[in-house]
Amino acid sequence: MESIIEFGQQGTVARGDGIETVKFSDPPLPGQSFIMGITSFPPGAGLDMHSHNTIEQVTLLEGSGLFEIDGEKISMRQYDCTKVPAGAPHRFENNGETLMRILWVYGSTDVTRTFTATGETVSNHGSPTIS
Repeated sequence: MESIIEFGQQGTVARGDGIETVKFSDPPLPGQSFIMGITSFPPGAGLDMHSHNTIEQVTLLEGSGLFEIDGEKISMRQYDCTKVPAGAPHRFENNGETLMRILWVYGSTDVTRTFTATGETVSNHGSPTIS
């Protein structure tokens, strides 16, 4: 069914440390092969190192941040976009003084998150916390 997803009308998922996610594809349309949403990070907040069972692209919409992958921390500015292969450990962190907001898109509707430090795998964005 066609529709407009109004950002301000969507519920948020608290991820811990003030990080909040708004899911745009819950539930996905029949035949949909991706999901997407927005995650907001207050200054100084970041995700734990993790990987997914599918590809991920992230576009920085607001603020500035760091993208960490393969032991390298890469500065991101507004509209910079990452491409992360399935299984690649990575993380995002707000290193600025204002809110950082990212748009994420996964290449599957069945996404898992595996925490690098513990090996624990959870349903992505189904868990209320990030660690």
